[in-house]
Amino acid sequence: MNFPNTRNRALAKLNEFVGRVGRYSSNRNHVIPDHQNVSCLSAAIRHRLLTEWEVAKAPLVRYAPSTVEKFTQEVYWRTYWKGWLSLRPKVWDEYLEGIEEHSNAEKVRQGKGPVAVMNGFARELVETGYLHNHSRMWFAGYWVHVARLPWQLGAKFFQDHLLDFDPASNMLSWRWIAGLQTPGKTYLPRRANIEKYVAPTLLDPRGLELLDNPTAMIPGNVERPEVTRPLLPELEVPQDGKVLWIHEEDLNPESSPLGAYRPSKIVVTGEFLGKSKLQKEWLRAALGDVGERAGEHYDASVEHVDDLIAWVRGNGEAEIVAMRPEVGPLHDRLDSFGKSGLKLSLMVRPEDRYLRSLARAGFFGFWKKLRSRMVSGDFPTSEQQELF
Repeated sequence: MNFPNTRNRALAKLNEFVGRVGRYSSNRNHVIPDHQNVSCLSAAIRHRLLTEWEVAKAPLVRYAPSTVEKFTQEVYWRTYWKGWLSLRPKVWDEYLEGIEEHSNAEKVRQGKGPVAVMNGFARELVETGYLHNHSRMWFAGYWVHVARLPWQLGAKFFQDHLLDFDPASNMLSWRWIAGLQTPGKTYLPRRANIEKYVAPTLLDPRGLELLDNPTAMIPGNVERPEVTRPLLPELEVPQDGKVLWIHEEDLNPESSPLGAYRPSKIVVTGEFLGKSKLQKEWLRAALGDVGERAGEHYDASVEHVDDLIAWVRGNGEAEIVAMRPEVGPLHDRLDSFGKSGLKLSLMVRPEDRYLRSLARAGFFGFWKKLRSRMVSGDFPTSEQQELF
């Protein structure tokens, strides 16, 4: 499988997939060998080697918006989840606090449970760093409602292996499976659904009878999380000459509000490379790529460092400019950066700020408003369109 880890490879992969995206809506739910019916660009989009808008607009050269609407929706689900969690960051803290090991979890993680197809999904995740979206849903439903394991521990299993691990998409999808994100609605893995969508060459029927009539693990009283951070600071791009920090949350600074910035130097970090070997290898390659591109784009020296605070202290720097990390592991470090005496000027992409404001309720209300702006030509702004 090919999960591009440089911007040029990702653009080539996108251009190749555009020829097949017209069949995406009808083929996307099928789990087939090598996953040729989906783009395999999720890691590139998650770390923004490609922006969501680049990916969403590419098929429009060839197809009508209505033909590729399902593909466009799937691209912006990730943005919706990020916006939803950005408004409610305490949900991330509660997830971290709820991760506790369970005696029966290791057997499922190792692919040694009673349902063979779920064992296959567990092995595929560890061996490739990827699972098809439908497989993720089935496996998560199996973990929570059949194996009766804590959803937080399952989310951590995905976090530790997915190349496209995204704190918001991963954690909130697991909450949805467990019946917490949309109160009263859970997701169950059903034998008939699996047999319909998994290719015969991948479908091992052993143990599927356990999924004939699964019973949901219903959570107790579920309260809708409140918005606790309605606004983000609106900062103007500071004057040229400060250090530009590029991190794993946004590997495409050229297309950001910092595209025209002129830094004194550039620091590239991988504060959180992931846990698995595959995650670390993919991200190191992507960080190397952004370092090369940024050095050429900004005509500035580039340093790759393991620890930003240690580098700052060693180089006597006090002010740094960067794109704001989304809620997740890197965002959790912002307080420690401030306590170290480091002044951070954190920018937000205009389209992100707008879409965040739409994520107060469900996805389809979010999508209706976004689609209306797309149809009218008001999304993204004309200035942002010129960046691509």
